[in-house]
Amino acid sequence: MTKEEEHNKVINFGCRLNLVESEIIKKLVKKSDHKNLIILNSCAVTNEAERKLKQTIRSNFKKNSEAKIIVTGCAAQIDPAKYSKMPEVAMVIGNHEKLKEESYQNLGQKSQNSGQNIIQDQTILHQDRLFFENQKKDGNFEKILVNDIMSVKDTANHLITHFEEKSRAFLQIQNGCNHRCTFCIIPYGRGNSRSVPFGDIANQTRLLVKNSYNEIVLTGVDITDYGKDLISGLSLFSMIKRLLKLVPELPRLRLSSIDVAEIDEDFYDLLQNEARFMPYFHISLQSGDDMILKRMKRRHKRQDVLDFCQKVRNIRPNATFGSDIIAGFPTETEEMFENSFNLIKEADLIFNHIFPFSAKSGTPAAKMPQLPLKIRKERAEKLRKATEISHNNFVQKMLGTKQKVIIEDGNFGRCENFIKVKLPDGGSYNRGEIVEIELKNILR
Repeated sequence: MTKEEEHNKVINFGCRLNLVESEIIKKLVKKSDHKNLIILNSCAVTNEAERKLKQTIRSNFKKNSEAKIIVTGCAAQIDPAKYSKMPEVAMVIGNHEKLKEESYQNLGQKSQNSGQNIIQDQTILHQDRLFFENQKKDGNFEKILVNDIMSVKDTANHLITHFEEKSRAFLQIQNGCNHRCTFCIIPYGRGNSRSVPFGDIANQTRLLVKNSYNEIVLTGVDITDYGKDLISGLSLFSMIKRLLKLVPELPRLRLSSIDVAEIDEDFYDLLQNEARFMPYFHISLQSGDDMILKRMKRRHKRQDVLDFCQKVRNIRPNATFGSDIIAGFPTETEEMFENSFNLIKEADLIFNHIFPFSAKSGTPAAKMPQLPLKIRKERAEKLRKATEISHNNFVQKMLGTKQKVIIEDGNFGRCENFIKVKLPDGGSYNRGEIVEIELKNILR
C-alpha cells in the first residue's frame, strides 16, 4: 500500500457549516480501522457545485482506483441515487449519518435494517406536495445510508479541538432551515431548523479558546433563527451576549451570515457595547428588487437592507457588509436587475458572492420562466465589477489607519471588519495572533 493509500482524505465543498462537519468526519474516521478512504462532503446549492463534485469524484478515482470513495453532504442527502449509480462511488452517506461513528465502522456491508432505515423508502411529503419519489428505485440500494432528514430533531454534539491550517475557528450553533425560498434546495438537504443548546456552545467556545483560537465564527444554515426551538427563550443575539459574558477570554466573535428580517434590539446593543463583536456582516440578500424578493419568498425588502446598513454604520462607522446575490432570477427584468446593481453602491456592499441563477430540480423557481444563460452570466459579471469598485473605494479610506489584524497565512491578515491586508515585511507573525499595524497594503 502506498503512502497515499495509507491515509484517509476528507474533501470539503461549500459552506462553513460543512467545514465544521468535515473536521468531525476526520475525527470519526480516525476511530475506524479503514484505510484509503476518500470522503467528499458535498454542497448542492448550485448545479455548478454538483458538477465540481462529480469531477472531483472521477479525478480522485483516476489517481487512486483502489480507494473507497464515499459521498456525503447535501448533494448526497438530496439525491443519493444519482451518486450511488456512479461506478467510482463505494458509499453514499446522508447528512445526519455522516456525523455518527457507526457509519464508518462497517462500510460496504449490508445493513441489518435493509429496506427500513437505510433510505427514505417511499416518498417525502413536505408542504402538501411530493418532493422526491422512490429515491432508491434507480440507485444501488446496497451503497446508500441515507435517512429522512425531516425527521431529525437534534444537532450533533461533537467537541472540535482544532481546524487544520485555519487562523479562526468555526462553531456550529444551528442546523437546518424552516423557510422555503423558491430557489433553495438546502432545507431538503439539512432538514428543519434546530439549535445547539447554549451549554454545548459555551463548552465548545471554552475549548477553542483554550486551544489558542482568538477568533470564533458562529455558523449554521440560518443562524438568525437560533433558539426558536429551545425552551431557554434565547434568541441569537441574547445568546451571544450571554456567551461573551461567560467567556471573557475570547478576543473576537464573528457571525457567518445575518438575515435582516430577524434583527432585534439585542443586536444593536451588542454592536454598541461589545467591542469583541466583529463589525462585518454578510447579509443573506439574494436580490435588491422587491418584486424579485417576493417571488423568491424572502422576508425582507430592499429598504430593510439600506436601513440596517445605515443603522450599523451609525454605531460602528468602520463596519463593512457583504451579501449573496443571485443574478438573472426567473422573470428578472433589466430594471429589476438595476435595483440589485445599484444596491451594491447604495448600501456599500464590498464583499459579495455573486451567482448566476441555477435552477435546482424540485424547487418552485425551476418551474418559472427562465432567462437565457448568457444574460444571467452577463448580469453576474456586472455585479462582480460593481463589487470590486465598491471594495476599492472603501479600502482607500482605510489606508494609513491603525487596525487590529488577525494573522492568516504568511504575511496576510484580516482586520476586524474583514478587510484583507498584507503585513509589513520583516515581521515575525504566528497564525491566529492578533497584532496592531498601520495599513499600507490592502488586498482584494
